[in-house]
Amino acid sequence: MTEATGKPSVSPPALALAVLVAFTAGLLASLALRPPGAAPEQVLADDGQPITGERVRWRVPVAFNTNLPALGDNSLWVRDALAASSGGSIEFELFEPGEIVSAFEIVEAIADGKIPAGYTWLGYDQGRIPASVLLAAVPFGMEPWEYMAWWYEGGGQALGEQLYESRGVHPVLCGLIGLETAGWFREPVDALADVEGLKIRFAGLGGKVLQELGASVTMIPGSDLFQALEKGAIDATEYSLPIVDRQLGFDRIARYNYFPGWHQTFTAGHLMVGLE
Repeated sequence: MTEATGKPSVSPPALALAVLVAFTAGLLASLALRPPGAAPEQVLADDGQPITGERVRWRVPVAFNTNLPALGDNSLWVRDALAASSGGSIEFELFEPGEIVSAFEIVEAIADGKIPAGYTWLGYDQGRIPASVLLAAVPFGMEPWEYMAWWYEGGGQALGEQLYESRGVHPVLCGLIGLETAGWFREPVDALADVEGLKIRFAGLGGKVLQELGASVTMIPGSDLFQALEKGAIDATEYSLPIVDRQLGFDRIARYNYFPGWHQTFTAGHLMVGLE
């Protein structure tokens, strides 16, 4: 069959068959040149640009369980974003808190060369690096968008990098959440005097404030908090956003929840990477 111009035309089924044959021939030819299972010559990132250099496969512990909304799932986003932007040449294997290192020991493990990187809250380093908590959460401090402006435009990033350089660790800001609540309490708190003698889990500089008011302040990993409340080891606790706290079940034991969270107006999450 021909068109009015006299040129031969190709029917759609014949055209599809020709494309299929050509594709199959090309595939077989590529297998002949590169055996099955061999790596491709180049890896493309999500912008289509080729990735060159060494592939990165790191074991990365996290400070927060990845099943927690907002607080825990950010490390999953970081892992997936790095894999996509690098065309798969950067791969993080995430480990839940306590699987290979305690939530409170991530930075120390990086500094000691035990792990290459970790995702954490820098306030957990307060005992070893007192100024670290200023990068993590500050009572009556900045809100998340203000903190981001300070980190990138106000010199915060340079201060953070300088603070951790002597430890051989490099901080990368990777996540922020907003205002937390001020805690879950078994009994109502109507005056500052009610804080005296209270056994409470409280993090960062806010914990120092409660200590000055006479509270007995302790630090417990999030995964152990429900059991500590249930057994009476603590009378109250703060941890994170209400949606996170509820998933951990605090509201089933401690009926009184106070907010806003004066102690933590922002919570910053950092990917910490060994300088080597």
